[in-house]
Amino acid sequence: MHAYRSHTCADLTAAHVGQTVRLSGWVHRIRDHGGVLFIDLRDHYGITQVLADSDSAAFTAIEKLRAETCIRIEGSVKARDAALVNPKLKTGEIEVYARAMEVLGAAGDLPLPVFGEPEYPEETRLAYRFLDLRREGLHEKMMLRSNVVRAFRQRMWDTGFTEFQTPIITASSPEGARDFLVPSRLHPGKFYALPQAPQQFKQLIMVSGFDKYFQIAPCFRDEDPRADRAPTDFYQLDVEMSFVEQQDVFDAVAPVIAGVFEEFGGGKAVDAPETWPQIPFAEALLKYGTDKPDLRNPIEMQVVSDHFRGSGFAIFAKLLENDGTEIRAIPAPGGGSRKFCDRMNAFAQAQGLPGMGYIFWRAESQQSMSERLNLSMVNVQRQLKSGEIEPLLEAAGPLAKNIGPERTEAIRQQLNLGEGDAAFFLGGKPAQFEGVAAKARDEIGRALKLIDENRFAFAWIVDFPMFESDPETGTIDFSHNPFSMPQGGMAALDGDPLTVKGYQYDLACNGYEILSGAIRNHLPEIMYRAFEIAGYPPSEVDKRFGGMVKAFRYGAPPHGGCAAGIDRIVMLLAGTTNIREVIMFPMNQRAEDLLLGAPSEPTNEQLRELRLRVLPSES
Repeated sequence: MHAYRSHTCADLTAAHVGQTVRLSGWVHRIRDHGGVLFIDLRDHYGITQVLADSDSAAFTAIEKLRAETCIRIEGSVKARDAALVNPKLKTGEIEVYARAMEVLGAAGDLPLPVFGEPEYPEETRLAYRFLDLRREGLHEKMMLRSNVVRAFRQRMWDTGFTEFQTPIITASSPEGARDFLVPSRLHPGKFYALPQAPQQFKQLIMVSGFDKYFQIAPCFRDEDPRADRAPTDFYQLDVEMSFVEQQDVFDAVAPVIAGVFEEFGGGKAVDAPETWPQIPFAEALLKYGTDKPDLRNPIEMQVVSDHFRGSGFAIFAKLLENDGTEIRAIPAPGGGSRKFCDRMNAFAQAQGLPGMGYIFWRAESQQSMSERLNLSMVNVQRQLKSGEIEPLLEAAGPLAKNIGPERTEAIRQQLNLGEGDAAFFLGGKPAQFEGVAAKARDEIGRALKLIDENRFAFAWIVDFPMFESDPETGTIDFSHNPFSMPQGGMAALDGDPLTVKGYQYDLACNGYEILSGAIRNHLPEIMYRAFEIAGYPPSEVDKRFGGMVKAFRYGAPPHGGCAAGIDRIVMLLAGTTNIREVIMFPMNQRAEDLLLGAPSEPTNEQLRELRLRVLPSES
């Protein structure tokens, strides 16, 4: 028999009754039933119930066990009484009568429980991640992640892509985030960088004559952490293809992503790839306030500026006299109550706004009907009861009183709203309020239960602007990926840079960006011009991207690709909003590894060897 186990803790069934077996694992929990001890013995695969009574040679030793001690059990398989069968366990038909037990690894007092899934401070969970990972929920998430990576890899091979590995130590490259720099011992004063992405390498692979590349690639970016973004490193499904247009990339990767969501989505509906809409960036901002809309939410914002120009609502009327301003409405089907409108007004104030204008529609009061029809209240009540008259819709709220019934009715018709519905309004320059509008749209959708929680809804966001302007300095810079081909080629770069669109695209799912990509700029003259507009002279382009520029002079094919975020996709599939829940050893919110103690101070010897000096902290 094997030294540690003849079976795993998920193997044994009624077919093994009477056999002598050996199991190894962790003491999940111990129960004392008056002279009979029960151990739930856990390993990676499952749980087996072990019992020992006073006749067992292992009884005394088992009495002394602590939870999470690693042990080896030898014993005989017994069938459980029919009334005691546990259908929730793979091994629920049997139990193992312990005849011998050996402690393989003793456990001290636990800093956090493994049995059960109580909420526990994240700092403690990260400091003792090896214990946290033993907990069933997190253990399952890690297995989900592993299986998702396997599925992506297999589907890419099956689709005709070839996997290649690219360097981890490389040169610094401006790709939208800060680099992690690595000092060179052999070249004092010079630094390597950890790759923000394999961007240049995968393009060079295409120039080298390989047609369809993919890689499950580690990427390193020194970023501020968020709930849906790791602060140091992440993994992506990296893809590049030669001789393709934008639609070719969509057609290649969409079935792969949809297939993974169907396989691991827990039965949730997955939109068919051919139905994924392609929404221009500007339209996405207008309708949803964001370039990663949650299309499970049916709410679409609309511009309603014309209804407020010259109106009695002076705040909006005066605001619209300024260039570049507009008023947008967020429809709220079913939100037509004073209580809900006050709730959303408080939400807007929590976002730093004075409030949010609103109108809600309700049935006309009997008093209003009496005045409108010139009838007594008695006649109004009688005719209502007989069905001779019906109440009209009445707009309510301070904003409605200011702009009058004609304008409120025009707004209602434009938004296709009815009795019991509401609309909320934000105004100003769109860039200043779109972020809050997007959050308000999401909050309204959640509060009114308009979001289909059992669906994965995808949307391609296309036609991103190539450049953006700093609102304070007016400086032009790239707004997305600097290696993208501008729509219209060189001719497009001769006009206003802020009107140039790139062949750039993102894929959004349930309110998260899960993929980003582009058709690449493979022509040196266009590349030089694009970087020149962004403030990089040819000499700087040659310095930073000399290898790629050189390659483009030797017959570069048109090519394009994308990268899908593995961590974020697994986060969606796991049904969590915290990306650290799907990363085996994550950093905390301050980019610290609480288990191994990173970042740490270098030794004087290391600094001398690298010819570096650390300045004292300014604080």
